[in-house]
Amino acid sequence: EETVKKYGSVSPQVAQGLAKGIRKNAGADIGIGVTGIAGPGGGTKTKPIGLVYIALAVKNKTICKQFNFSGTRLDIKLRSTLSALNMLRCELL
Repeated sequence: EETVKKYGSVSPQVAQGLAKGIRKNAGADIGIGVTGIAGPGGGTKTKPIGLVYIALAVKNKTICKQFNFSGTRLDIKLRSTLSALNMLRCELL
């Protein structure tokens, strides 16, 4: 809650917190956190529609990447999902 108040719900800090939190709460080896603005509304100059942060938390590290997708809400959600899965794939190799 503090992180959202400080950085906003769409931020690398929130994505990392989501990934670490699900990993801890589920007792999992890996956690993924995704936050972003898929539209059609909600974008601003500093956080436009299509801005997405994806974090991957593993044993001793957390990786977070920023993406700027375009297209419809469905396009952005699909690209976010595929990017999260690709980050996971790359980590497992």
